[in-house]
Amino acid sequence: MTIRILKVDLKDRDVLDPVLQRAREDLSSTSSLVRPIIEDVEKKGDSALREYTRRFDGETPDSFVVDLKDLRPKIDSDLEAALRKAADNIRTFHQIQIPEDREILIHGNRLGIRHTPVESVSVYAPGGKALYPSTILMGVIPARLAGVENVQIVTPPQKGGLPDGLIAAAQIAGADRIILAGGAQGIAAVSYGTETIPASEFVIGPGNKFVTAAKVYLSGLGVIGIDSPAGPSEVLVIADDSANPVWVAADLLSQAEHGEDSVAILCTDSFSFAESVAAEVEKALSERPKRGEMKRKSIEDHGRIFVFPNLEDCFTFSNRFAPEHLEIQTKNFREDLKKIRHAGSVFLGNYSPVAMGDYISGTNHILPTAGAARIYSSLGVGTFLKRITWQEVSQNSLSELYPHVKALSEFEGLDEEHGTSVKIRT
Repeated sequence: MTIRILKVDLKDRDVLDPVLQRAREDLSSTSSLVRPIIEDVEKKGDSALREYTRRFDGETPDSFVVDLKDLRPKIDSDLEAALRKAADNIRTFHQIQIPEDREILIHGNRLGIRHTPVESVSVYAPGGKALYPSTILMGVIPARLAGVENVQIVTPPQKGGLPDGLIAAAQIAGADRIILAGGAQGIAAVSYGTETIPASEFVIGPGNKFVTAAKVYLSGLGVIGIDSPAGPSEVLVIADDSANPVWVAADLLSQAEHGEDSVAILCTDSFSFAESVAAEVEKALSERPKRGEMKRKSIEDHGRIFVFPNLEDCFTFSNRFAPEHLEIQTKNFREDLKKIRHAGSVFLGNYSPVAMGDYISGTNHILPTAGAARIYSSLGVGTFLKRITWQEVSQNSLSELYPHVKALSEFEGLDEEHGTSVKIRT
């Protein structure tokens, strides 16, 4: 079989640990490669960007900045309808994420929270092996709902010109412009700005290891904010014998279709079900040959079927793995959702494949990978909002609370100015 079946329990560290510690991209070596590019673009602007674009993309556009107002893309009516429906669903779901400004009275003082958006965002849309207009919708729409005033797409120039599908997606999502620059040089250009390219405070979206390294490096310098470091796509499916093995096999392969380094794992408590899924994976690889070598290598290198003694162990492993995409195809999937602590996005029941979230259901597909779901959330409206706290202290409360300020400031050795700034007002 192409995909390995392994009977395990949670104590089998020699089998499970290499999977839990899946090859997180070693960004240190990549950072050393992108750093000179970033510094060059910072110093020389468009001239450096033009040189790197010619070197890495084989051509340079006449202008790096494309104003979307000037374009009239011609796309198939079915694709346009799909983009508009996806945009509507994404917008509707993300609207419920808009937080309210709140205030409260505590000891006579009025305290509150106010949310303000970042002012500018760049959404990276990869080129190369695949084009993702859906990523443009996922990045731009939440930013606009958050109130971001300036949103631009940054994407590598394509031979033959910018695809109409990407232009249409950018217009439907509500972006301001498209920047034709890819890789680390594109990230540097939108982070620092150039003579022609506006700078952004926040840069989001998936990309290759050079894009990721550039985002992480510039974020570490405090130049930009980012969503989360991106790695290979991954899915973990938890299924019992009530699931359909044909469907589960297709869901595993849908992630393998992203790239040779994609991760596809099934956790189950049924060995016979595991065998059925493995057989269906093999059958599907023969019947659906498109991207066949890529899918097969992904499944051979990074695909696993783990048969645990029980479903509880499956959920324990899943929380340790913290998958980007988690499918729960069990008899009691709604109850089982309560057991999940760490996951980018969860797909419940037999009729919820990851592809629905990738394209049309309305949740976001820009998600933390490589275990980052333990500390990061999916991209959403909150990604682009900052919380500002405020307080209005009353004169009476200041006098009543001063003794506590005095005690605390004296203990910290800051009573001379901290304590005095309160005392002189009593």
